[in-house]
Amino acid sequence: MKRSKWSKRVKVSADGVGVVSHAGVGMLRELAQDSGLVEGVTAALADTYAGPWQHAPGQVFADMAVAIADGADCVSHIEVFGDQHQVCGPVASMPTTWRMLDRVDAEHLPGVLAARAAARERAWAAGAGPDLSDLLDIDFDATVTISHSEDKENAAKTWKRTFGFHPLLAFLDRPEVSGGEALAGLLRPGNAGSNTAADHVAVLEQALAALPARARPRAGDPDSVRVVARSDSAGATHAFAKACRTKGVWFSFGFPVDARIQAVVDQIPDRAWEAAIQRDGGIRDGAWVADVTGMLDLSAWPEGATVIVRAERPHPGAQLRFTDVDGHRITALITDIPDRMIPGQTAGLELHHRQHARVEDRIREAKASGLRNLPCRGFAENTAWLHTLLSATDLVCWAKVLGFTSTPTLAHAEIATFRNLVLHVGARMTRGARQVRVRIDETCKYAKAVATGWLTIRAAFT
Repeated sequence: MKRSKWSKRVKVSADGVGVVSHAGVGMLRELAQDSGLVEGVTAALADTYAGPWQHAPGQVFADMAVAIADGADCVSHIEVFGDQHQVCGPVASMPTTWRMLDRVDAEHLPGVLAARAAARERAWAAGAGPDLSDLLDIDFDATVTISHSEDKENAAKTWKRTFGFHPLLAFLDRPEVSGGEALAGLLRPGNAGSNTAADHVAVLEQALAALPARARPRAGDPDSVRVVARSDSAGATHAFAKACRTKGVWFSFGFPVDARIQAVVDQIPDRAWEAAIQRDGGIRDGAWVADVTGMLDLSAWPEGATVIVRAERPHPGAQLRFTDVDGHRITALITDIPDRMIPGQTAGLELHHRQHARVEDRIREAKASGLRNLPCRGFAENTAWLHTLLSATDLVCWAKVLGFTSTPTLAHAEIATFRNLVLHVGARMTRGARQVRVRIDETCKYAKAVATGWLTIRAAFT
């Protein structure tokens, strides 16, 4: 194959000076410092050090989180991140990072979680918080993380006939940007059950503790912030629903479509069905919903629970299932969200629950940010890694809300695109007048947006 004349004229050498790639990671590192994450984690792990440290443990934790946001999927990749020290400052080595993860044991993990919660409160106060007059939706879902080694502690066979872990995660839905805030995560063996109510309750408690105090629900207080726990049918247990009610949280769970639901659907009169709606208020073509609460025995559920079914024509090419009725795909949900809290009544409640599907996007992005591979052998270290990558998710979300809402392409970019357009921008470092300047390559399409967003984030904490 012949080379082009242009490529023959390109001279390659290793003598560039003052040029850095991935310059945008410096923005996330500043955000970790300004939000107090570095300071909080340092305080939580300080007693695990016998003497002075060269790299504060909170800085190592934050640097690993930033490296994960930048694409790292193992601890050794922090050394790649360290190559950006001109824009980021000194970064710890791989052995130092391993030692930090070792120190986040069961005794010190609560302190790290408290530090993450404090950072969230400060970031929200700076402008990254949601509108508390609206519903706060916490989406729960579990996922399978594959392990290719039997040496990893608690790795086990999964229900998908694979081998690895089965973490349960909770994300605060932030529809104004692409992504959510990672409120909580529970690392579990691969053989952990899907309908384990105790695990859902534990993650709910962790998620509520991760919210700022002013954003936590207060049971029995009509002026309380309105929080909804959304889950698929794996969360539809009486114990989890009761825990939500006790903590002042409304619930919206997928309801199993069994013989009871199939029998009920056959008895629903035509006039009881109403058209399902889209997010923009338009009619969802080929889908209908109906309230069947009065046709079921819900005495075991909290008072006020409502069951809604949806019948929808399967999309072209979809195979019918045994739970389908008359060629229509049947799904159901159970919720205790009061009437008139969501516009659209029955159709509005069904639309609100359908948006729980966005949690799949959150998990997909998490798997593109360190969740696909848990790199440690010890279960405690992998738990520390899990919460590090959840912090990475938070940092990216806060950066989008604070700095890029005026640039929808960046605010709604998923993590891979956000890396390419923001975190991976090239820049030239210059020094003069006792200042260090990061000169982002002006040929980058969003160079001005990145520079403006960086400065806007910095100004939010001053």
